Amino acid sequence: MGIRRGRVAVTAGTAFVLTAATVATVLTVSAQTAAAATSTFTPVADTYVQADTASTNYGTSTQITVDSSPQRQMFLRFTVSGVSGTVTGAKLRLRHISGNDGSANGGAFRAMSNTSWSETGTTWNNKPALDGVSLGSLGSVVANGWYEVDVTSLVTGNGTFSIGASSTSSDGAYYDTRETGADSPQLVVTTGTTPSPSPSTPPPSGDPVLVGAGDIADSGSGDTATAALLDGISGTVFTTGDNVYTNGTASEFNSYYNPTWGRHKARTRPAPGNHDYNTSGATGYYNYFGTVAGPSGRGYYSYDLGNWHVVSLNSNISMSAGSAQETWLRSDLAASTKPCTIAYWHHPLFTSGANHAPSTSTRPLYQALYDYDADVVVWGHNHQYERFAPMNPSGAADSSRGIRSFVAGMGGAGFYGFGTIQPNSQARNSDTWGVLKFTLHANSYDWQFVPQSGKTYNDSGTASCH
Repeated sequence: MGIRRGRVAVTAGTAFVLTAATVATVLTVSAQTAAAATSTFTPVADTYVQADTASTNYGTSTQITVDSSPQRQMFLRFTVSGVSGTVTGAKLRLRHISGNDGSANGGAFRAMSNTSWSETGTTWNNKPALDGVSLGSLGSVVANGWYEVDVTSLVTGNGTFSIGASSTSSDGAYYDTRETGADSPQLVVTTGTTPSPSPSTPPPSGDPVLVGAGDIADSGSGDTATAALLDGISGTVFTTGDNVYTNGTASEFNSYYNPTWGRHKARTRPAPGNHDYNTSGATGYYNYFGTVAGPSGRGYYSYDLGNWHVVSLNSNISMSAGSAQETWLRSDLAASTKPCTIAYWHHPLFTSGANHAPSTSTRPLYQALYDYDADVVVWGHNHQYERFAPMNPSGAADSSRGIRSFVAGMGGAGFYGFGTIQPNSQARNSDTWGVLKFTLHANSYDWQFVPQSGKTYNDSGTASCH
């Protein structure tokens, strides 16, 4: 059992923020918003009712659901206390259960005047009315995804609030309940006001964004398509290696990478891949990126974005326990004061790709990150997209301590296929170039696969930090 750094209590800000801030702006915004506070509440009651079992109560179920065939409605009640100041935002956060593929209709949500209904006594026959104002609706929802509804119009301060939902779709949506513990619904309440920025200060533009991919530039058109996506996404750009093909030479960087992703070089924090090392010592890579790639020949480094600690590692050199890199990583993680951590490197520990098997030599890096409560790891190497559920270093599902991992090798190089699908693989695509975008909130994050123009594949969700 490794040393585990303490974590702050989990709170969450607004999810799916599509704007971003540069690091300098985030530092300015943090000073401006010091008066703001966020509090997270779990339900004091939640249940659902079903028309064809009209006298049955489902108050102890581990799921709440909306559906039209059979008709189902769901209800949640929250008690907000200890909140001071003006409520500037309130979000209902729900996690779709893992045992259902999802739904095209996540439900329509309404405020309720009845705040005294019984969790263990409510049935279809005596259900409270969905008689309040509309709070919004959810579109498509998928297994294990977190979703948010803006309920600021209902939650104005301390008190008890009921929220109900229904659906006109026969494609039912199922959410975790308070009985599930860590996956319980949440009501996230933000209070305080943000002072107007001075004329010399840029206006705040949201939580920091980290966006990128790996396996990027060759003589094809894929990197042109993904670089065009970056043109419209502010924030810090990461790469997960094999930045240029085939050999990582200076000429290739200048001819292939520089005209596309190179126009975002000033905001890029890269990681090297094996093709970058086809040039001895990866000198083409280190000379092109300079000091932002970390010390030449070492290639691992870290930096902070908002409330997040970000680590770029090098899977082309020794990663064994006790190696210089692994020892540095443990020291770096121990010294970090940030409550959330994301890391990226080239070779994946977990992958279902047919071309490259899992790189078990990377396990000591993953182990160190797991020991220090890291939240996300991103890889490349296989030219495709894959998302895994949170896992421990052995690859077992671990919803409480596990790290969520992604293979983001869809930066522009030719696609690879999938082989045997590995345990806990939750999303996959092998025919769409794109970038993986993280919006880094104070104690949570959103992920979004952003596809190349003309393609429709997407994968997105929200999760809390450990």
